Amino acid sequence: MPFSQKILQWYAENKRELPWRSTTDPYKIWLSEIMLQQTRVAQGTPYYLKFVKHFPTVVHLADAPEEEVLKLWQGLGYYSRARNLHATAKKVAYKMNGEFPDSYAELIKLKGIGDYTASAIASICFGELQPVVDGNVFRVLARYFGVDRPINDSGGPKYFKKLAREVMPLEEIREYNQGIMEFGAIQCAPKKPYCLHCPLNESCVALQKNKVHELPIKLRKTKVRNRFFNYLVVLGQNEQGESVSILNQRTGKGIWQNLYEFPLVESEARIGLDTLKKSIPSNLQPDLINEINLYNEKEIVHKLSHQHLHTRFWIVKTTAVISKGIPLKDLEKYAVPVLIAEFMKAFKF
Repeated sequence: MPFSQKILQWYAENKRELPWRSTTDPYKIWLSEIMLQQTRVAQGTPYYLKFVKHFPTVVHLADAPEEEVLKLWQGLGYYSRARNLHATAKKVAYKMNGEFPDSYAELIKLKGIGDYTASAIASICFGELQPVVDGNVFRVLARYFGVDRPINDSGGPKYFKKLAREVMPLEEIREYNQGIMEFGAIQCAPKKPYCLHCPLNESCVALQKNKVHELPIKLRKTKVRNRFFNYLVVLGQNEQGESVSILNQRTGKGIWQNLYEFPLVESEARIGLDTLKKSIPSNLQPDLINEINLYNEKEIVHKLSHQHLHTRFWIVKTTAVISKGIPLKDLEKYAVPVLIAEFMKAFKF
């Protein structure tokens, strides 16, 4: 039995019942594929259901304010996905009459849609013969065929795309593409693959050569950068006597663009109270601050793909009138990084 037929048979017997598997609506397939990039199915599924409930069509998503989209996305990480999602929704809704393109060639022109996502939508929704190559597929192909070239060198993705095209079936492409991704996620898993009961084990090169845990090969290109964040959790009152705090919106092209955070003092290394006091921004009126206490002595290390944020929160009490302060009861309405959201849950305002 050919490779593709074994995948199809395995998928028919083992596929999970997932909410986006019951539709070929390109909006919902696109939504699920964007959310599941660098995100586990178990984590992404509640977000998918939440988004579909709030934004049942691409027009609903396009009409929503960006802050609402970012707030719903909060906790999924890689927030550029959410911003690109919103930008593409606007283009499809307002310039394409709410209709997604029905071909790989046109889909890949949309913001935030790369080769994999365009292939997935084109094949699953429109039956176009396009192979998908994501992390799961890289792993299946590398192990089964014993490919020892890196998946992320200059020609790696192109090589695996060609191989994926050679072994895909000319029929049932929708089921096959979902099947090979599912196979990589469940059967040919990264750390504990079920090789003993695998339908491909008799012809899997990696298994025969005892290289299952060596493949696929991925070059380590990104050097992790350590950054030291000191958040100033300001507590004061506004003109009406309400208890308020301060959140600033991040701008620029760095991490967490357009999300909100407490006033930040970034340092080259861990700092103490005396150094922190010298770095407090003038707009916080340092002379009117009457108390600063460290909330967490042990740094919270928040790990992103290319940087580690060593974070401490400082509780800053001030007698200054905070005219544009945010009432404490409204803080949770703002889209913040998960690091800030977890602090807000733990700290009793």
